[in-house]
Amino acid sequence: MLLRAFRSLMPKEERFVDQFVEQARHIVAAAAALEAVMDAPPDERPQRVAALKKVEKDADHIAKDAGRDLHRAFITPFDRSDILSLINALDDAIDLMDEVPRHAGLYGITEFDAPMRNFVTLIRQQGDLLVELMPLLGAIARNADRIGQLCDRLSEIEDRADDILRNALQTLIAERPDMIAFLGRRELYEMLEAVTDRCDDVGDLVAGITLDQV
Repeated sequence: MLLRAFRSLMPKEERFVDQFVEQARHIVAAAAALEAVMDAPPDERPQRVAALKKVEKDADHIAKDAGRDLHRAFITPFDRSDILSLINALDDAIDLMDEVPRHAGLYGITEFDAPMRNFVTLIRQQGDLLVELMPLLGAIARNADRIGQLCDRLSEIEDRADDILRNALQTLIAERPDMIAFLGRRELYEMLEAVTDRCDDVGDLVAGITLDQV
């Protein structure tokens, strides 16, 4: 209690919240860019992949800036380890999306099936939730109820992604494709589902931060 009271009297480094907001917007942008990759005809796909890579690079700069700021900050809005975990989870989600076209090319996958597209739809939904959620970290006590609702929605979407993964793998096994196709599709399913996991991780972290401060 004394530490919390002391911290409340000290100036805080609020730029972290702005950086989290920017990372959330880049998750939405990366999901839209990945969807464009999936929709593009073969001759347009390289430029769509390049657009996705640009989003990833821009997000990477934000993550590096946030890490540098964390190292230099005297007072932080909440625990340093939580800030670092949020930085990493947001960045990981974008990195995983950037990896999808590369792994598709490695396995010779040129068509993206319904489960892959469904994953991207869920990621975009999570991204929209994160865009709303991140600014609320600037006033956690006042926004605690809405934060809880948004974190619950992130978890619900991740549960739906788990269902898609199970069904997609069941269908894949039943189809009995050749080994390369099997490995490639399975890897893409798992990679896309992992993006929803990382977005849900952000929600879990924010829920924990809220419990600590309210």
